[in-house]
Amino acid sequence: MDFEKLNGLIPVIIQDHQTDRVLMLGFMNQEALEKTKKEGKVTFFSRTKNRLWTKGEESGNFLHVIEIFEDCDHDTLLIKARPEGPVCHTGNETCFEKDQPSGLSFIGSLQQLIDDRNRERPEGSYTTSLFEKGVNKMAQKVGEEAVELVIEAMDSNDDLFLNEAADLIYHLMVLLSARGYGINDVASILEQRHK
Repeated sequence: MDFEKLNGLIPVIIQDHQTDRVLMLGFMNQEALEKTKKEGKVTFFSRTKNRLWTKGEESGNFLHVIEIFEDCDHDTLLIKARPEGPVCHTGNETCFEKDQPSGLSFIGSLQQLIDDRNRERPEGSYTTSLFEKGVNKMAQKVGEEAVELVIEAMDSNDDLFLNEAADLIYHLMVLLSARGYGINDVASILEQRHK
C-alpha cells in the first residue's frame, strides 16, 4: 500500500459483505491496517483523536473483516465486513443513507436477519419456530411453497403468483441458514455457472 500519497494515511471504504451497501469511509495508517488484519476487526486512524481507533471499541458495534481489497493504485482499500449493530454514530445502519435497502440489496439484509434469528432464537418469531422444527420440516415447507408457486404460475393472478414466489425464496433462505449457508453461496454457484 502507498501510504505516502496522503501523508501516511489511506482512505478505506467499508462495505457490508452480504448486502454490498457502503457503510462508511475512514482512514488507516500502516499500523491500523496491520492491527485490522491481525485482529479481524476494522481499526482506523482517527484524525481527530490522533490515535488508532477500533470501530466499536466504545459502542460494541464492531466491523468484522471478511475480505480486504486494494485498488489499482494501491492507495485505497475496500473492506467487506460483517457489521455488529449500527455503523453510524447517529444509530443508522450506514453513514450514507437512512433508507432501508430495497430490491436485491434487501435480500442480503433479509439473510442477515434470518441468520440472526437462527443464532438468537427470539420467542414469538415465525422464523424461530421454523428453526426449532428442524431441517426436515423446513425442507418439507420449501417443497410445499414450490408446489404452491407452480399452481399459481398456471393461474392469471399475478399478485398470488408473486407472493408465492416470495414465500418460496424466504423459506429457502431459512433452510440455507439452517444448513450453515446463505443466499450468497447460491449466488456464487450461479456466477460460476455463468462464466
